[in-house]
Amino acid sequence: MLDTGAPATPLIVPSALLEQVARYLSPSDLEAIRRAFEFARDAHDGQSRESGDPYITHPLAVAETLAELQLDTATISAALLHDVAEDTAVSIEDLEARFGSEVARLVDGVTKLSKVPWFNEHGEEVERPMDRQTMWAESMRKMFLAMADDIRVVLIKLADRLHNMRTLDARPPEKRRRVSQETMDIYAPLAARLGIGQIKWQLEDLSFRHLEPSIYKDIARQLSSRRVSRERYIAQVIETLDGELRKLGITAEITGRPKHIFSIYRKMRARQAEISQIYDLLAVRVLVDTLPECYSVLGQIHAIWRPIPGQFDDYISNRKESGYQSLHTTVVAMEGHPLEIQIRTHEMHQVAEYGVAAHWRYKEGRRGDVQFDAKVAWLRQLMDWQRDVSAGAQEFVDSLKTDVFQDQVYVFTPRGEIKEMAQGATPLDFAYRVHTEVGHKCVGAKVNGRMVPLDHKLQNGDIVEIITARGSKGPSRDWLNPNLGYVGTANAREKIRQWFKRQQRDENVLRGRELVDKELKRLSIDGVKLDDIAATFKYERVDDFLAAVGYGDIHPHQIVVRIEKEMGPPADPDEQPSLRPASTPSLSSVKVLGVGDLLTRLARCCNPVPGDDIIGYITRGKGVTVHRRSCSSVEHEEDQERLVQVDWGRTGQSMFPVTVRIEAWDRVGLARDIAALLADEGLSITDLTTKVHKDQTAAVWVTVEVSGLDKLSRVLHRLEGVKDVFSVVREVGKGPTNGRA
Repeated sequence: MLDTGAPATPLIVPSALLEQVARYLSPSDLEAIRRAFEFARDAHDGQSRESGDPYITHPLAVAETLAELQLDTATISAALLHDVAEDTAVSIEDLEARFGSEVARLVDGVTKLSKVPWFNEHGEEVERPMDRQTMWAESMRKMFLAMADDIRVVLIKLADRLHNMRTLDARPPEKRRRVSQETMDIYAPLAARLGIGQIKWQLEDLSFRHLEPSIYKDIARQLSSRRVSRERYIAQVIETLDGELRKLGITAEITGRPKHIFSIYRKMRARQAEISQIYDLLAVRVLVDTLPECYSVLGQIHAIWRPIPGQFDDYISNRKESGYQSLHTTVVAMEGHPLEIQIRTHEMHQVAEYGVAAHWRYKEGRRGDVQFDAKVAWLRQLMDWQRDVSAGAQEFVDSLKTDVFQDQVYVFTPRGEIKEMAQGATPLDFAYRVHTEVGHKCVGAKVNGRMVPLDHKLQNGDIVEIITARGSKGPSRDWLNPNLGYVGTANAREKIRQWFKRQQRDENVLRGRELVDKELKRLSIDGVKLDDIAATFKYERVDDFLAAVGYGDIHPHQIVVRIEKEMGPPADPDEQPSLRPASTPSLSSVKVLGVGDLLTRLARCCNPVPGDDIIGYITRGKGVTVHRRSCSSVEHEEDQERLVQVDWGRTGQSMFPVTVRIEAWDRVGLARDIAALLADEGLSITDLTTKVHKDQTAAVWVTVEVSGLDKLSRVLHRLEGVKDVFSVVREVGKGPTNGRA
């Protein structure tokens, strides 16, 4: 974002910054910060941002944000200097000579995050361009490695991203959206994980403004229209509550809570509710001096106003791993309005606002603080896992999204130890979190004293007991099937993969070939060569690819997704997800290559779906009929001139009919269970036929509408899990009248 045009008028003194740091730092610290600012100002002289502002305004804004968190002198100085080594002729050695090793190390840490070298298999740096996704993933991994070394590096990076988001309007639209999505996916959750609520909500709202501008403006408008009445109501609540607490001899600081637009939107979407139905539009925060007063205030509030069942959380007894502590309750207050109230001590509030940054506020930057180390224990565990399994950059980032940045649930061991798990975690995830060998030997689980299946989703407060067997042969390959839902965290998934990697290579190759063949036959995918599939996964040898499938590094479902990506419709970057029901296949679903616009329709004999290899057949008066290339109707066609090359166009939200044949042992409720599973997948059933045989088996033909091979593969895997089902295949050109063959 640099522009070395004509020099702008430099800022003389960063008065706002100096006023901020003067509240908690000594005069000598102020002088060090002043020197850092003046050095940065001179180094960036003549540079400007895309907005046209002098470039020095950026590092100054970053430093001011960190000063609001009351960070130490070295961090503030490094924030002012964080772009000097990268964008000017000044070296890290120069900075060390002028400002000391600590400041230079922090600047170097921030600088390295933006420089991503490529290493070959011998660990030697080589010149090789990266695709955007790989570069992004490497950057994320480097950031977490830097954070494990000194978390202040990432605090500077968060403040840097915050100011970039505040000035994002100067960037091109495509870049605004990309940066906003990255901020929403990584930086805002990272701020939340570090407990820095003050930065987290700003990053979310700023990202949301660029990702969903119309929704953002609509919520902001509705909040503004209700502002006067809301403020009047909150003032009455504060007056009433303050009076009641004074009767108990409790002096409390009571304030209305600020409204964050993205938080409101998320709750509206989760509850399918209008903005007027969201509880915390009316919310107050109560700050007291001591822990016992928190519970006294809670009791008094519940005595005044009726609490709403299921709307109470005690994060004081069950603190979050970020260190966050507070009591949350929602009550029916004056005039029957739902009111959310947070209760915490002043010290808890500092942690909630500043998170790990409070370490430097209270400890003056000293290392070795036990409480601080506990707050970032999740980070240490993550880095240990990353080193143990030598995860690739993309795997590492995927693990962040699933294991670190998802909402968390808090569960207990039978001994009462609390474990924080990603939302959607299962007993198997819990077993691997306890110990790798516990996971490998897991044969069952109890939740709250009751036996549950291994794909059971854990909830807050669950007590989880893992049942193991000494003679267990190890994990099941089914545990790696994403469609079956046995594991939800990357940590558990990688440990299972590592177990299979240690098995015999020949066994894995054989097993991999069986899995691939089974998946292709199940979906009736013909004409696809293993060499081509292996190449799409960057494997030169087919056996290496099959071994990866055998030990679970690649799941057969991923192969289907890749085939659909290679043969299916191209992605439309302008197409946005829709909440409207999907349409039937449109004329734009297929395009005829080398020919002008022609009427197209899908052949009913083979029902092709996106991802299938297809060919067109010119019919008299009906345009082009699209068949699967392996369809018997066109495979032996003598008039080759009537066959034309076709390709999948942009299918958008279109759905395609496909018939699935299910073989099972006959029982009462079989068809009902199949229909219920398909409904759970959100699929429409257009036909269902059953046939019972003399040997007490049954065949069920069901026609459903799917968006492509990816969805079809997921459904077939899930249908295999229905009780008494032993075979599930895609039916092409056959039906119940053809018997069981």
